[in-house]
Amino acid sequence: MKTLRIIGALVAPLAIAAVAAPTALAAPQPRVALQSDAVSGLNQARSLGELPAQQRVSVAVSLNLRNGTELDRTIAAVNDPHSPQYGHFLTPEQFTARFGPTDDQVTRVKEYLRGQGLSIDSVSANHLTVDASGPAAAVQKAFGTTLANYRDGKTDRPFYANTSAPTLPADLAGTVLDVAGLNNRQIRVHHTRVDPHAGPGGGFTPTQLKGAYDVSSTYNGSGQTVALWEFDGFQQSNIAKYDSNYNTGSPTPKVQQVSGGSGPLGDGQVEVELDIEAIQAIAPKAAITVFEAPNTDQGEVDLANAIVASKISVTSISWGLSEKGRTTAGIQAVSNVFKQGAAQGQSFFAASGDDGSDDNGDGSTTVDYPASDPNVTGVGGTNLSTSTTTTWKSETGWNGSGGGYSSVFALPSFQSGVKIGTSNKRQVPDVSAQGGPTGISVYTQGQWTSVYGTSGAAPIWAGVAAVYNQAAAAKGKTGLGSANAKLYGLAKTNFHDITSGSNGAYRAGSGFDLVTGIGSPDTGKILTAGIQ
Repeated sequence: MKTLRIIGALVAPLAIAAVAAPTALAAPQPRVALQSDAVSGLNQARSLGELPAQQRVSVAVSLNLRNGTELDRTIAAVNDPHSPQYGHFLTPEQFTARFGPTDDQVTRVKEYLRGQGLSIDSVSANHLTVDASGPAAAVQKAFGTTLANYRDGKTDRPFYANTSAPTLPADLAGTVLDVAGLNNRQIRVHHTRVDPHAGPGGGFTPTQLKGAYDVSSTYNGSGQTVALWEFDGFQQSNIAKYDSNYNTGSPTPKVQQVSGGSGPLGDGQVEVELDIEAIQAIAPKAAITVFEAPNTDQGEVDLANAIVASKISVTSISWGLSEKGRTTAGIQAVSNVFKQGAAQGQSFFAASGDDGSDDNGDGSTTVDYPASDPNVTGVGGTNLSTSTTTTWKSETGWNGSGGGYSSVFALPSFQSGVKIGTSNKRQVPDVSAQGGPTGISVYTQGQWTSVYGTSGAAPIWAGVAAVYNQAAAAKGKTGLGSANAKLYGLAKTNFHDITSGSNGAYRAGSGFDLVTGIGSPDTGKILTAGIQ
């Protein structure tokens, strides 16, 4: 907080009583509420009283981008094959210089937080996020709200949350977009289901997946790296067993911990091991970096920042949360980081969810984030069928495939030609792959099993992207970049068009649909048509 300034001169001593007049002080600066950071539905939870004043709380303060219109034009131009700027992707340093918050903005935020009794833990390389921590009393003071404990009326899960929208002094409110960490009500879920009766071959094997999706042995992901967006860890012994059984010859995955990592192994371990093994099934020679972060709002935005800073060209995301279960500001804070990735030519593939058209599970039609982000490729699920074990036979839309209309994002230009209905909102998913109950053969937690869900479909597509980038590099061509513009341009004849199946509110049909998007990959055709 800025020091109060004396704005009136001291009154000259009076002749009779030599006393100075009271000093006139400036009025306190008005505070502005960040309404899009308010937690909804607290009236449905039982209040358990305020957080203890000394309880440690960590927050991630996200700042607004600069030159947003110019950034959107840049993203479109560098990813449009018909633009003279195509493939001229930005470096992280160029992005920060042109579109990140200024040094002065970051400094003012840091000074304010320190002045309220918080410690500055880190600042992201792009200047978009300032991480800070301190006692709950200081956090409440800094953001003008109360932090209270609750118990969810539906799930009985304990959580804490800000009882009102956070506020900031007016001169900072225009700089700050979001404050993550004021609540821990929601945790991201992994879109994975396990079929425990299956053994090796009980789900689709690498040979079957590569055959069905026409991944030639000519390309295996060599020279490429795939990032995994994770909120849990894995055991290398399980990965080694899978590699040995299927003779993948894959490099050992690297781990990068973000904000202290994901902690002890939990029930998300199966997710991480599925992601690694599904990518190795499609692109066995691709390097993999597993980014592991705490399953919190702050962990998510820090994870996004770490991945774009890494410049890794392809990311697979199998964790998400309904748009309805998030704050608007929280979504936008992560979305701004995806914009950086798109400007840098990075591809993100995210599972669209396993609850069909009702991602929020409350009887409404809702979609999952981050799959709904325009700079992310949302991946739905199918029921794959093969003939002669390795040849694509047919696919139908899986009934759990998340899909529908975003409540947050407008219809992007790449979907203007496939708009369904009268809504002008972003449509999900973009593409699809095997996600139905036949599952994918996985070795996890010391046993063979079959795992299904859109969590398996997303890493399949990430593997296809690694293969595409390898083939493009071999020919001196531009890689996939932010994938949606390229994929929609190739959609008509280079995908398996899936025309049957329903996810609840929507049905698959000819061309684009809200169950399977533009379809599943025919990788050979996509490479031939896309790399010219």
